Order: sequence, then C-alpha cells, then structure tokens
Amino acid sequence: MEAQEWTRLAKKAVDIREEVVKMIYRAKTGHIGGDLSETDILVDLYYRQMNVSPENQKDENRDRFVLSKGHSVEALYAVLADKGYFPKKDLETYSQYGSKFIGHPNNKIPGIEMNSGSLGHGLSVGVGMALAGKMDKRPYRVYVVLGDGECGEGSVWEAAMAGSQYGLDNLTAFVDRNRLQISGTTEQVMHQDSAEERWASYGWNVLSIPGNDLYSIDDAVDLAKHTKGKPTVIVANTTKGCGISFIENKAAWHHKVPSEAEYQEALKELAERRATL
Repeated sequence: MEAQEWTRLAKKAVDIREEVVKMIYRAKTGHIGGDLSETDILVDLYYRQMNVSPENQKDENRDRFVLSKGHSVEALYAVLADKGYFPKKDLETYSQYGSKFIGHPNNKIPGIEMNSGSLGHGLSVGVGMALAGKMDKRPYRVYVVLGDGECGEGSVWEAAMAGSQYGLDNLTAFVDRNRLQISGTTEQVMHQDSAEERWASYGWNVLSIPGNDLYSIDDAVDLAKHTKGKPTVIVANTTKGCGISFIENKAAWHHKVPSEAEYQEALKELAERRATL
C-alpha cells in the first residue's frame, strides 16, 4: 500500500470514529470501546479489500462480511452509511423506538448479510457461506470479525474445526484481540494465550499483527488471499477504545456513554488526529 493510500484510509478511520462517537452520544447507548478497536479493520476491508458496494449487494459473486461481535455495530453502520448503502441521516435514528438501526446488525438494513450479536454464531455462518462458495465455484471471499471474549464460546471452535476440515481458503477471520471484555480482561474471564497456538492447532493459517495498523492489516489480508488449502485467522492485537486517549485500554468503556465534556474532548482529539494526516 502506497503512502497516499494509507493517508486516505487513515483519514477515513478518523471519520468513522467521529461518527461512532456522535451516534453513541446521541443515542445514549453503545459499545464504544469495541467499535473503536475494530474500526481500522473495517476501513481496510470496506474501502480497499472487499468486493462489495451498494451497486453489487445482490450479486452472487460479491464478498461476504459478518460482524460476529455484533454488539460493536455502530462502526459497521457508520461505514455502510459512508459507502452509500443508505442515507447518513438514517444514523440519527440509531437505537430510537421503531428504528431498524438497533444495537446489533439487522439484515433489514442494506449491506448487512446476517443478524448477529448472539456471540459465537458468526464464524459458523461464515463457514457455511465459504463452503457454499466452494460448492458453487464462486470467486467470492468471506470475512468474519470476532471478539476475543467471544472466543470463549464453544461454537467458535466447532466452526474452526469445520473451516479447516473443508479447506476453506476463501475464508478469513479476524480476532479483535483487545484483551478486554465487559467483565474484565480476557485472561481473567477465560484465558486465551496463546490465541495463535490455539488457532494453529485447529489447522488454520495464523497471522498475528498490530491490529490498529493499516499497513499490517492490509498486508495480512493480501497474504490470506494467497493462502491455499486452509482458512486464515488474523489475530489483530488491537487497543480497546483506540483513537481516544481516555477510553483506551479501559474495560469500563466496553459499554459507556460519554458525558458532554468527554464528548467534546473526544471530538477534539479526533480533529487533532485528522489535522496531522
């Protein structure tokens, strides 16, 4: 990826983070920490890597994306609005009574492939999509983003076994490895080190990267595309709340709404970040 392209994506990541902060502050609800940790992954996939657009959303050869950690939906909504799947003004209805824009992905919204948020299900569906692609000889790829806390669910590992068993090299999973979940650190709740060794033991190609670095994300997705005979998992070592200093690495911000002062400080930090790019 050239420097100019990196700058474009980095600016877009700031824009998406800003939209997330505005949505959550306006709605007085939302999973802000996980939104901010996954933002760079979504930006690289949607603005550079995936064959998806509002124009091809019914095309059988489009790539598929599943946000298995569906509670962090605000970042996905912000990306889809920015891509033109629906008017940005619709985001103002997020979490309001009667709105389609609920707190987990809703497939009544253009661009959402499946309802998710009941943790542990997304990878299983992604395996099914990838297997169908193989059977139908379709060129599409499937991408799934999981939370690291979610990996305590047994169904994740059933899906991991199936992905390896069927050699689904058209499937790439990201683990948002921010090491925090609603009740504390992942290692306190259900320890996972080494995540890399676990996935490798299930027969996956494993890549471990700094998960908020756009160069590393982009390179890893390229490597996954060229891996044959097995699915790839990208263990993205992210910072929960990435991009806003007082939110970073704090479990309390798993689900929390900024005060007026915090809201203004968050927007100020993001504006300063944008000015440096």
